[in-house]
Amino acid sequence: MTCHARWGRRKPTAPRDGKWDLVVVGGGNAALCAAITAAEAGASVIILEGAPKPYRGGNSRHTRNFRCMHEAPVSVLTGSYGEDEYFDDLMLVTKGQTDEALARMVIRNSEGCFSWMAAHGVHFQPSLSGTLSLSRTNAFFLGGGKALVNAYYNACEDLGVTVLYEAQVSHVHLEGEHCSHVEVSVAGGPVQRIEGRGFVLASGGFQSDIDWLTRAWGPSAANFLIRGTPYNRGTVLRDMIDQGIETVGDPTQCHCVAIDGRAPKYDGGICTRLDCVPFSVVVNRDAARFYDEGQDTWPKRYAIWGRLVAAEPDQVAFAIIDARSLDLFMPSVFPPIKGATIGELAERLGLDPGRLEATISEFNAACRPGKFHPTELDGLRTEGVAPPKTNWARPIIEPPFYGYALRPGVTFTYLGLKVSDRAQVQRPYGALANVWAAGEIMAGSILGQGYLAGFGMAIGTVFGRIAGKEAAEHVL
Repeated sequence: MTCHARWGRRKPTAPRDGKWDLVVVGGGNAALCAAITAAEAGASVIILEGAPKPYRGGNSRHTRNFRCMHEAPVSVLTGSYGEDEYFDDLMLVTKGQTDEALARMVIRNSEGCFSWMAAHGVHFQPSLSGTLSLSRTNAFFLGGGKALVNAYYNACEDLGVTVLYEAQVSHVHLEGEHCSHVEVSVAGGPVQRIEGRGFVLASGGFQSDIDWLTRAWGPSAANFLIRGTPYNRGTVLRDMIDQGIETVGDPTQCHCVAIDGRAPKYDGGICTRLDCVPFSVVVNRDAARFYDEGQDTWPKRYAIWGRLVAAEPDQVAFAIIDARSLDLFMPSVFPPIKGATIGELAERLGLDPGRLEATISEFNAACRPGKFHPTELDGLRTEGVAPPKTNWARPIIEPPFYGYALRPGVTFTYLGLKVSDRAQVQRPYGALANVWAAGEIMAGSILGQGYLAGFGMAIGTVFGRIAGKEAAEHVL
C-alpha cells in the first residue's frame, strides 16, 4: 500500500481564484515527482502532458533503472556504492564536465529516493542476466519505466492532481521575475491561458526537432534515429531561451547510444539498444574497425557508441559476433542477421565480403590466449592491431556468425536551463521567483557530456522532488 492510498482517493483539486497553486509542464518522471510532492503538501496541481495518454511519461517510460547511492545492501541492491565512487564514475564518463556541487547533491539524495519511490508504488527487481554488473549500482524497476510511470500517475490521481493530455505548451509568460501563466493548446484546440502561482518546467530536451538537431550537428543529424519520445521538441526550452533565461550545456551533446538500424525513426525505446559491442568486432561501412570495443564495462561506455557511429560514413556501423557470444548480452527486439561464414554474413549486411573477411582475420590473429570473463574487465586484449581491443578480445571463429547494423539513437539533448540547488530557473541577474525546472530540461547542469546508466532517472527524481517541495513552500 502506498502512502497516499492509506488516505483514500481525493477528489480532483481545483484552482483557487482562477489560479492553480502549481502548473507542471511535462508528464515524465521529474514532472510526476514534482506534482506528487507538491500535492502531498496540499497544493492544487495540474499537469500539462504533451503526449496522448497511451504515450504519456516522456522518456521515463523507456527506462529500466536508476542509479542509487547506498552504504550497505538494501532491497535489490547488493554491496555498497558510496558517494565518492559514484562521483568518480560520473567524472569518468563526463570527463570532468559537471557541476560538482549539483552532482554530489543528486548522488547523496538518490539514497533517500529509493524508499520514496517504493512508497509511491514503484516495485524493484534484482538485476537479470546481462545486467548483473549493475546489481550493486542500479535498482531495476519491475515492469520497466512504463510501470513506474503508471504508478506515479495512479499516485497523482489519488492525490487529486488534474492531468491534461495532448497539452502543447507554446509560451511561458514571464513578467519581470515572475511567471503569470502558460499558453497551451489541448488536443489541437484553441490556445488558452492557464494561470498559476508556481510553475515547474519538466518538458525535456529538443531531440525530436530534427531541424534543431541538424542546426547543431550539421546535415548528418538527419540520419539519426530518435529512440526517445517524439513529443520532446524543445518548444518550452526555446521559448525560455528566447526570453533571455540562462542556459547550460552544449547543443551538440546528448545521450546517444548505438541502436539497431532497423529501429523506427522515433520512440523505439530501450528495446532497440544493442549491448553486444564488448563481445563484438565493430566495423564501419567500409568494413574497417574504428574504436576499441572493449575499453571498459558496458554501463560506463555504452553511451559513447552513438556518437562514435554518428561520426562514421553514412552514420552506420556493424557489430560482428560469433556463436559463442550470442547469449552474453541483453537481446535486442530485432533478431541478428545470420551467416554460415563471415563472407555470407557480409553479403547479408551489405558489406564487402573480402574486406570484412580481411578485417576479421587480422583481428583474430591479434588475439592472445587468456581467460575470458564476460562480466568484468578481463584484460584479454589484442596485440599488433589498430585500434586495439583491450578486454574480451576473443577470436571470431565459431559459426554461425551474427551481425547487427548500428545507428546513432538519441534519447535526450543536454542543452538546458540553468538551475540552482533549489531547482530555481536562472536569469542573468537572478533566479525567477516562481519557476523551477527538473529532469532533462536542466540535466545539462550536471551532464556536460557522456552518460552514466541510470543517472538521468536519479537527476529527474531528485530535482523533481526538490522542485515540488520548493514550489509548494512558495505558494502555500
